[in-house]
Amino acid sequence: MNHQQALTKYIASFISELVNNGIEDVVVSPGSRSTPMAMVMAEHPELRIHIHVDERSAAFFALGMAKASSRPVAILCTSGTAAANYYPAIVEAFYSRVPLIVLTADRPHELRDVGAPQAIDQLHLYGKHVKWFIEMAPPEDSEGVIRYVRTACARAAATAKQSPAGPVHMNFPFREPLIPDLNHPELFSLSNRKDGYITVEPAQYSLQEDHYKELAAELGSYEKGMIICGPIEEDGFTEAVISLAESLNYPILADPLSQLRSGQHRKEHVIDAYDSLLKNETAKQQLKPDVIIRFGAMPVSKPLLLFLKSHPEVRQIVIDGGGGFRDPALLSTDMIYCQETLFCKKVASYTSKSEQASYLNLWREINTLTKEQLRAVLHIEELNEGKIFAQLAELLPEGATVFVGNSMPIRDLDTFFHVNNKSITVMANRGANGIDGTVSTALGAAMFSQPLYLIVGDLTFFHDLNGLIASKLYHIAIHIIVINNNGGGIFSFLPQAEHPKNFELLFGTPLNINFEHSVKMFGGKYEKITDWVHFSSALLNETDTFQVLELVTKRDKNVQEHRDLWDAVSREISRLLEG
Repeated sequence: MNHQQALTKYIASFISELVNNGIEDVVVSPGSRSTPMAMVMAEHPELRIHIHVDERSAAFFALGMAKASSRPVAILCTSGTAAANYYPAIVEAFYSRVPLIVLTADRPHELRDVGAPQAIDQLHLYGKHVKWFIEMAPPEDSEGVIRYVRTACARAAATAKQSPAGPVHMNFPFREPLIPDLNHPELFSLSNRKDGYITVEPAQYSLQEDHYKELAAELGSYEKGMIICGPIEEDGFTEAVISLAESLNYPILADPLSQLRSGQHRKEHVIDAYDSLLKNETAKQQLKPDVIIRFGAMPVSKPLLLFLKSHPEVRQIVIDGGGGFRDPALLSTDMIYCQETLFCKKVASYTSKSEQASYLNLWREINTLTKEQLRAVLHIEELNEGKIFAQLAELLPEGATVFVGNSMPIRDLDTFFHVNNKSITVMANRGANGIDGTVSTALGAAMFSQPLYLIVGDLTFFHDLNGLIASKLYHIAIHIIVINNNGGGIFSFLPQAEHPKNFELLFGTPLNINFEHSVKMFGGKYEKITDWVHFSSALLNETDTFQVLELVTKRDKNVQEHRDLWDAVSREISRLLEG
């Protein structure tokens, strides 16, 4: 068998196994060294190929697709710095536990470290930010190598999906000539195993039955217990954790990314204004718990983190079905590796209904009071950043997805987006908490989640403008709300703002950009919002492309309005608790 036939059989075998392991989408960035893989992929009837020229944006686009579909997505690029441009999205995928299969083409071994073009050291390129790396053997036609390439593929897919999900990296050295034989009548059956495909069964963390019973008895003995739910995506978790809270009479402090604030589920135990109420020192003391159960990643709220740090002696039980160690404050007393939904169901089944409700009722009372004060934002007539999020539950249609940018938007969502009965999914890139790739990720998510509303600041939008090309190429409808305060608004809330010398130069960073031109360049629709009536009507415009609604606000006024609201909340809480 000649080189072309060996190359074709090797790659066809790999792609057959890729499809068999549930991969349906591949984001390909054009390049020469990846030619054989790209050409064979395009021939497979069960693979959807998405072309994205910019590797950095392409990887985030795939990340969004994987987040929204809950399935691994593959990305393919050529050798050299193309592979390096994947890095930011791979870091995000690793820390946010999103499965990606990263396929990088490479120069063969004899062309490495000898000055060949587009040849860099791609071995372990992403370091510890992938779950598994393998340097693939050069293509051969032997039975052993074909079994090897299929097994490596199955192992990679299983590793990417296994909790904690995440990216894997496979590096393929290809020799020239690079053109495969696409004329074979049975291209994808060239390499069928006689005994079928390999299967890899995923594992699941669990506990001994007696341990569940012991934990149920312990948790039922506490008078002041709370549950904290950070970002978590798991089928069945919502109902399971609510049942657990009801059996223990614990409040649930629900991060917006926990998916507990929206939907038809019971919400009597859900606390959604803790970010504002925990700014009050009296509340922080009177709401001190005896025990905390925490699920998911650490919530967005800094006041919540400070609240936990102010009570380091409290027992804190962290449940992690991925076997990680998500405890940035180093306050956990019990780190339990158990699948979260299973844990909730098992402990709840062994728990007798608690009669203790005074602690829960105190949380409810303060939470209700806080939300009443925060509703004052709805009476602000000028364009205001917080008011955008306070209106979302009312304005958005049933089944909408909100993708929110980092910095101020995710924090305003946390503060002003409260419980509602609509099925609204909230997404964000909270693995590494960066602003890069947000537009691309949201567009990837919009491939599977419609309608989708992206809310970002001007710097985040600018940082990933080229990601808009995906909407143009694939006719992805998406609504983008750009909050333009001409700079990094979050820094005005941080200690740097107390040092005005060079603040604008180093942190404010005004861009003074007219985004209308960029939007039109990519074929989108643009509107500059003038008032709240305009915003409400424009938000629900039907679109077959992307539309950008730009709201211009002022950073200094935004800070003052936020602080006035928080002060009003704190005054009323103090009256309640000290009166």
